[in-house]
Amino acid sequence: MADLLTFSVIKADVGGYVGHSNVHPELLETARKQTAEAISSGLLIDAYVTNCGDDLQLIMTHRHGVDNSEVHQFAWDTFVACTETAKSLKLYGAGQDLLSDTFAGNITGMGPGVAEMEFEERPSEPVIVFMADKTSPGAWNLPLFNIYANPFNSPGLVIDTKMHQGFEFEVMDVIDHKSIRFVCPEEMYEMLMFIGAPRRYMIKHVYRRMDGMIAASASTQRLSLIAGKYVGKDDPVLVTRCQSGLPAVGETLEPFTFAHTAEGWMRGSHHGPLMPCSFEDATPSRFDGPPRVIAAGFQVAEGKLIGARDMFADPAFDRARAQANEVADYLRRHGPFEPHRLGLDEMEYTTMPQLMEKFKDRWVDESE
Repeated sequence: MADLLTFSVIKADVGGYVGHSNVHPELLETARKQTAEAISSGLLIDAYVTNCGDDLQLIMTHRHGVDNSEVHQFAWDTFVACTETAKSLKLYGAGQDLLSDTFAGNITGMGPGVAEMEFEERPSEPVIVFMADKTSPGAWNLPLFNIYANPFNSPGLVIDTKMHQGFEFEVMDVIDHKSIRFVCPEEMYEMLMFIGAPRRYMIKHVYRRMDGMIAASASTQRLSLIAGKYVGKDDPVLVTRCQSGLPAVGETLEPFTFAHTAEGWMRGSHHGPLMPCSFEDATPSRFDGPPRVIAAGFQVAEGKLIGARDMFADPAFDRARAQANEVADYLRRHGPFEPHRLGLDEMEYTTMPQLMEKFKDRWVDESE
């Protein structure tokens, strides 16, 4: 196990600048100082600190395995330190993703989003980390299906014999806290029935069936389900390995040429298009959005992160960005009406329960 590499991405919203649009440079600097100390101490091999919108991401490599208490403690302490910086600057929503005052041994379920995987480093190890803002983990379902199950997106499923057996998808039921595995292509239609409902069923891991090699890991934490009320959107992260018997870098990026709709946007209560953008443009402001996704590409070498390369800083994604703006215009014209606003089952985590209580005595029973 000592030669296995762990790739961990842990994110949290610890304070927005201005409002929910960005992360203040001082928070990034605080996190970078913390990660530098963790590398010097030997806890981490390498780390890269960045942000998408108002979410701070820690991209880390180490050899301690997934769900390691020391690594998770480090991430928690880093977010707490950044929260103190945010409070000193009076940033909005300082520490909003930290749903506890104390660390409980594992950061999962405490607010921050987590995507981790453990693997043996290949002779060449390209990894792409996707980071989104103003949306939920269900936003990864459609891209992950296209990357690992759709030959019209990924011709490697047809051309590369190492991919001919397909992939296995671990799907989480985030309401009942259960998981199930589907093998594709045989169970593709059955799986689509579930993952086509991304509010509840979310892809957590993807494995190559030929040998069980892990290919992708996504965060599936939903803040509203943990806290029991709306405390901010989940803003998920996704780690994908590429090439050499896995989908190519280009196949992994291709699904994001379609600005598909995802839940989130303003107050976490609206559907909006997921816009692929450069690091520089990951500053959602129109109606607190529309939802954004960035892609950081790395070559991993003995655990070192060679990068990051801004994978969406490419004019080939300009039409997707234009499409996102057009869809945003269309949806915004609906105002507070569905399908722009989320359905009532999702609104139960906002102020809707308070309104129902306020007006409960004014409803008239027309059945009598």
